Amino acid sequence: MTHAFYSDAAEKILRSDLSVSERTAVMSVRASLEEDPTPDHARGLPDADPRSESFAIDLLPEQTGGRGITIVYRYSQDLDAALVLWLIAGP
Repeated sequence: MTHAFYSDAAEKILRSDLSVSERTAVMSVRASLEEDPTPDHARGLPDADPRSESFAIDLLPEQTGGRGITIVYRYSQDLDAALVLWLIAGP
């Protein structure tokens, strides 16, 4: 099982800037990353570190009960861990 964590910046956004339904949707994605850190619906992003991979998962407003949210995270196979770097919420 992979471990998934929030960066300090993502944790701050999660706790203060998202509604309950948006927070629940993001927490669900974080939990699913522990089972599959590279799901098919994640799109790859450029990554400067050859020992990790960066991804983004887009949540539509229908999924969050609020705004669209993009979850940007980095996965390291060596550490078997994912770090949610940013939560980007739409208007």
